[in-house]
Amino acid sequence: MPTVVLSVPFVRQAVCPTGRRKTDYFDSTQRGFLLEVRCSGGKTYYQRYTDERGRERQYKIGPADVVSLDQARRKAKQIVAEALLGADPQQKRRELRAVPLLRDFVAERYLPYVQTYKNSWSTDETVLRIHILPKLGALALDEIKTDAITDLINRMREDGYAAGTMNRVIVILRYIYNLARKWKVPGGLENPAAGLTAGPDVQRNRFLSEEEAEALMRAIHADENRTAARCIMLLLLTGARRNEVTFAKWDYIDWKNKTLLVPKSKSGRARVVALNQSAIALLTSTPRMEGNPYIFPSPVNGKPSPSLFFPWDRIRKRAGLEDVRLHDLRHSFASFLVNRGVSLYVVQGLLGHLHARTTQRYAHLTQETLIGAADLIQEVVTFPGVERRAETAAPVADFPPAAQQTT
Repeated sequence: MPTVVLSVPFVRQAVCPTGRRKTDYFDSTQRGFLLEVRCSGGKTYYQRYTDERGRERQYKIGPADVVSLDQARRKAKQIVAEALLGADPQQKRRELRAVPLLRDFVAERYLPYVQTYKNSWSTDETVLRIHILPKLGALALDEIKTDAITDLINRMREDGYAAGTMNRVIVILRYIYNLARKWKVPGGLENPAAGLTAGPDVQRNRFLSEEEAEALMRAIHADENRTAARCIMLLLLTGARRNEVTFAKWDYIDWKNKTLLVPKSKSGRARVVALNQSAIALLTSTPRMEGNPYIFPSPVNGKPSPSLFFPWDRIRKRAGLEDVRLHDLRHSFASFLVNRGVSLYVVQGLLGHLHARTTQRYAHLTQETLIGAADLIQEVVTFPGVERRAETAAPVADFPPAAQQTT
């Protein structure tokens, strides 16, 4: 371990003696400061110091072709000063290295956890994959600040995303950091998403008209992804939630009683989805993948496809219904029934709503139906000055006739 005066010319010309893997050149003017020269030609600055327990430690400052000699000397003095004051110069480095990247925390801790109890975990996975991880995934947890999340939300707003989608991004990030803090994960002490909001989420009720339902069925029938097309068609026929269909298994079907079991619904309870004749026909004609329990497995990996976004986006655009969301099929199922005089109580049961107030969003449809029915009396009785009604309004066509269903 030769001792020399480390200078810029010496550092530039220093070599490792023949036959040795590496050698350390200690600086004679600054105790513990050294240059390691390896047989490969690599050179690195180090500083040796004694910690508060009297143990000798070595701190790697950096490669000589990146860190200048002056920079290395200043850092070496800082390390010695910290050690003399009782601090551990290595501690901050260890803490920083222990902080996981967001994408690693999501893959290794967050998603495995939410999958154990959250029925909508696949929605979280989709939001993370499409919106969050491409922008923030490569950052460590403590590198993500409120400004970065605000910037992400602003870009989403410029791209035309709804407040509900942006708020979901914020909610997921907030929950991620709450869990990180609860689990004492390094870098998760501060929550950069706390207090953020993208604004009010305007509840939008979008119902398909008869003509739109027919256009949608034609687009479903024409789509090349037959597995996804059948899955979407079953959503339209049953009013089921997306995950209730995408994760459905053959064993869940009771062919005799025409029901599909949902072992754990959004409410946390088991429920059954009623299957009409068209739904039965669709399921009967659906090919089974040998040895696979799922009704609609991916042809690629045999697993359920929790997200139907891409085939759905293709289908709705083909039908000219770009503003219709997949969940709107559930709303439309309910509206078709209510407009045909089915009671809200029955619709509540078909949709699997735990509370009647959830089904009340369709109450205005019942009122419209009642008013239309009340108008029929004008064919017989009218108030003076009001023209007698000549004929009834054209009846609403039955909800997609079985002959028009695609399988």
